Amino acid sequence: MPEGPSILLMKDNLSQFVGKKVLEAAGSSIPDKKQLVGKILKEIRLYGKQTYLILDDCCIRIHLLMFGSYEVDEQTKPDKNLRLALSFKNGKAYFYTCSVKLLPLDILKTIDWEADVMSDIWNPEKAKQKLKASPDMMVCDALLDQEIFSGVGNIIKNEVLFRIGVHPESVTGHLPAAKLNALISEARIYSFDFLKWKSNNTLKKHWQAYHQKTCPICGKPLTSKITGKSKRNSFFCETDQKLY
Repeated sequence: MPEGPSILLMKDNLSQFVGKKVLEAAGSSIPDKKQLVGKILKEIRLYGKQTYLILDDCCIRIHLLMFGSYEVDEQTKPDKNLRLALSFKNGKAYFYTCSVKLLPLDILKTIDWEADVMSDIWNPEKAKQKLKASPDMMVCDALLDQEIFSGVGNIIKNEVLFRIGVHPESVTGHLPAAKLNALISEARIYSFDFLKWKSNNTLKKHWQAYHQKTCPICGKPLTSKITGKSKRNSFFCETDQKLY
């Protein structure tokens, strides 16, 4: 599943279409394509893993889910996978195997934009309040909770917990204040590291825990285990990541 940094890169690739008129629309997710034709793409806003294409009187929410993808200008994937295609004077955008919904603009007022860890208005204090309100939640679930850390996915989760030396099955209410603060700050810091490495195609070279075999600190084998209510795979060091 693409995480927040990858969606930010997608936004950058689509930004050339902002201010342009939709000339044609295609794909299986919008029954009435004509309602998009002639509208101006005014803005692209992100909420973690969700992309909002904001038009004159509506918006299109795109979530790439587990296996979604996109292309600009050239369609290389079959029509059966095409959920939405938008044609502009200066090019085309294609979205495949993803969730596409046409929504009223009022939906934008219901979103807590401050929960997006890569946003300029990211609010770490609000994240802390939400964590304290759920003291029995495992940290592996907390990091994947999009209402708290919008944009964080399983890669970021594993790498953040390794960086701060916290076992994924630790309970948020048991974390010392310093570790709780580190959890919040590293969620944002690693997300921007992810963005930098993803941009230059070196992301995997920097993984310390995610899908790794041995701990880079002590050299012992890393544990791979399904953890938390989210049932996602965690990779961690039993020695260097403390269980709280």
